[in-house]
Amino acid sequence: MKINFFIANRLLKNDKSKDRISSPIIKISIISISIGVVIMLISMATGFGLQHKIREKISAFSGHIIISNFDNNQSGITLNPISIKQDFYPQFDKVSGIKNVQAFATIGGILKTDKDFEGIIYKGVDSLYDWSLFKPFLINGKIPDFSKSKINDSILISKILADRLHLKLLDKIPAYFIREGSNKPQLRIFKIAGIYDTGFEDFDKSYILGQMKMVQKLYKWPDTLTGGFEVILQDFDQLDTKTREIYNETPSTLNTQSIKDKYPLIFNWLQMFDFNILLILSIIIFIAGLNMITTILVLILEKRNFIAIMKVLGSSNKRLQRIFLIQAAYIIGIGLLIGNLIGLGLIFLQKYYGFIKLNPETYYVRTAPVYLKIQDILLLNTGVALIILLMLSIPVLIIGKISPTKVLKYD
Repeated sequence: MKINFFIANRLLKNDKSKDRISSPIIKISIISISIGVVIMLISMATGFGLQHKIREKISAFSGHIIISNFDNNQSGITLNPISIKQDFYPQFDKVSGIKNVQAFATIGGILKTDKDFEGIIYKGVDSLYDWSLFKPFLINGKIPDFSKSKINDSILISKILADRLHLKLLDKIPAYFIREGSNKPQLRIFKIAGIYDTGFEDFDKSYILGQMKMVQKLYKWPDTLTGGFEVILQDFDQLDTKTREIYNETPSTLNTQSIKDKYPLIFNWLQMFDFNILLILSIIIFIAGLNMITTILVLILEKRNFIAIMKVLGSSNKRLQRIFLIQAAYIIGIGLLIGNLIGLGLIFLQKYYGFIKLNPETYYVRTAPVYLKIQDILLLNTGVALIILLMLSIPVLIIGKISPTKVLKYD
């Protein structure tokens, strides 16, 4: 096997000389593979990045799995409370892979200033709420402290609402709430403790976050009632599995719903990215494979004398085929190396500088997010190399058709 690598290496060095026909073709092959790898890496990074970022934003508002009353609808407002005294709260011991279980309750209302007003959903949370998913979107101020027993009038408001109502940090804003069965609005004065901006307008234009005790008081609930529970998973990829497990471990009177089920249109749209990425990868690998087939055929035709002499010396067709496949592997490897350096470099620049902008109304983000795991990079490179080499296993069969007597007679 070592002799095969030695011969392939010597042939490749000779092919790089300027007087060889194959020299520019090899360079074109390396460039095409490099460009293909760059496009594939960027496609994967931006596609996975968009999926990851939108999932993060939805999870910041709804958790990964919602446990609530069956009577609650898709409006986001709590209609019927449930008891906060559940076997799975605050620790879900019967199901593994759960990071946190947190109670919440929501109520609809109106924020009003002297000149403007906006309809909102007030989401109340308690001291056990996990803010780790939400903190990346906080652009000003701080997370309020809801650990004390008394009611806290601090809220988090979105940049969209703050701009529309001309509000800033520490401003006080009146809010009006109407309970079911009551015609008289209830007034509350809130103080803006922080301003967030997820870029997800569907949520930003509606939600303000505050203390759950405020919702309980507005609804006139006792402390033992809440609107529902949000479950945060350690691994989002296990969402479907954990949703089924949690459903089996919760009372039959409660509904268990994943965010995929709650927001099907968004997640169906995100799933289309997987198909688009796969289509792009398939097309580029196919084109790169065809390019390499052309290259290997030129190399074989250019080395007819070498093949004929090696056959006369006793080399088998399989050995000669391996030598040319090793040459192809060298070319593919160089192309992959250059492509990875350029592609990962561009991804790094986009991650830290965000020079590619997107329309948030269409994509829910202002800059193109990038997200790529090491295993994704390794799988892509391995897959590209193996698929192209498998495609080349057919054209190298032409070596068996080369007759030493004919080649040496005429050349």
